[in-house]
Amino acid sequence: MKLKQLLLLLTCCSSGLVHAQTWNLRQCIDYALENNISLQQSKIQQKQSEVDLLSSKAQLFPSLSFSSSQNMSNSPWVESFSYTDGTGTMKSSSTTYNGSYGLNANWTVWNGGRRKMNIEASEISVEQAGLQAEQSANSIQEQILQYYVQILYAKEAVKVNEQVLETAIAQRNRAKERVEVGDLSKADLAQFEAQVAQNEYSVTSSKTAVERYKMQLKQLLELTGSTDFDIATIEVEDARALEALPVLASVYESALDNRPEIRNSQLNIDAANLNIDIAKAGKLPTLSMNASVGTSSNSANAAAWGKQLKNNWNNMVGLSISVPILSQRQNKSAVEKAKYQYQVSQLNLQDQQKNLYNTIEGYWLDATNAQAEFKSACASLESSQVSYDLLNEQFNVGLKNIAELLDGKNNVLQAAQNKLQSKYTAIMDQQLLKFYAGEPINL
Repeated sequence: MKLKQLLLLLTCCSSGLVHAQTWNLRQCIDYALENNISLQQSKIQQKQSEVDLLSSKAQLFPSLSFSSSQNMSNSPWVESFSYTDGTGTMKSSSTTYNGSYGLNANWTVWNGGRRKMNIEASEISVEQAGLQAEQSANSIQEQILQYYVQILYAKEAVKVNEQVLETAIAQRNRAKERVEVGDLSKADLAQFEAQVAQNEYSVTSSKTAVERYKMQLKQLLELTGSTDFDIATIEVEDARALEALPVLASVYESALDNRPEIRNSQLNIDAANLNIDIAKAGKLPTLSMNASVGTSSNSANAAAWGKQLKNNWNNMVGLSISVPILSQRQNKSAVEKAKYQYQVSQLNLQDQQKNLYNTIEGYWLDATNAQAEFKSACASLESSQVSYDLLNEQFNVGLKNIAELLDGKNNVLQAAQNKLQSKYTAIMDQQLLKFYAGEPINL
């Protein structure tokens, strides 16, 4: 376990004795990049690609193997005899043993350059596996940012709803006093009671939303359900929502240079082009060299085992060439399919670039709209609050009824919720635009 992880876990354990550990955005991202299962799987796939690269490079070298066979044969009705020839004494027996031993080497001298091209293809695969891991890391960071901002928004929504509930309770208590003195009807009091119940529901609902987003963030961090967890509450100034947005074209140009999905698609084109050359090499001859040394022994030979191995020792070296003439169209089909795949990879790059632009444009439009909505929500909240204060004064002197008062209160609540939502939407989209431009995520 890395030191950073150990310190983080120790901090979590010690803090958990008193209260839930609070995580800031950077801690969430760093922990997820170390522990997220899908990201770890991507890293393992990258290591597998590196092993495949080593195997491709090893194809440049000869292969060497040792072989041995031990056999026993039985002829139950043979007559035993022996004789001597010029090489030694031989004997016949119903059961004989023989053994052979060989050392064999083989080396492909030339196969149309396919081995070197396979190495290049493996190198591309290694880079693509790394880019896939990077792409997974980017996706995780985006999701963490979205959940983190959603939690911040939901927590502020809880505060707003609690403030509204406090006001509703105070109004209900005041209404009870007015009912007792005959200044207000019980029907009006019932409406205040209903408003309190509605505001209590809103508080509960907003708290549930906080827990739901926290649960989703914990899942990304691979934390168990029993782990106490909370994010660090930070004060996000309203002015952050109105920060200048980066230029759309500038973000897109930067993303084309640094986003791993674009680089991956470009490498797919390189790999497809290389596969065309590999397929063409299938039409070329293959030149191989092989060599072997071997010996054998047989129990039918009366000579000593060691002498048999010496007498039967043999060496062989050879050169072979294989020239494809008719391959049932396999080579031609392989070339044609590789060319089609090259065209597909080019189209995939164009599609990836289009999707990237659409994503960035979507964030940019959302941020622009959110900023405009934030300005309108601020103005609406201010005017709604002034209107509600006036309604409250008029209600207290009997100039307005309870329906008008509650309607004004709901207008204030809606404006406050709109302000919060547009504020955090603008901030989140700002960060995503900066992230696509190559900047780290940071609140």
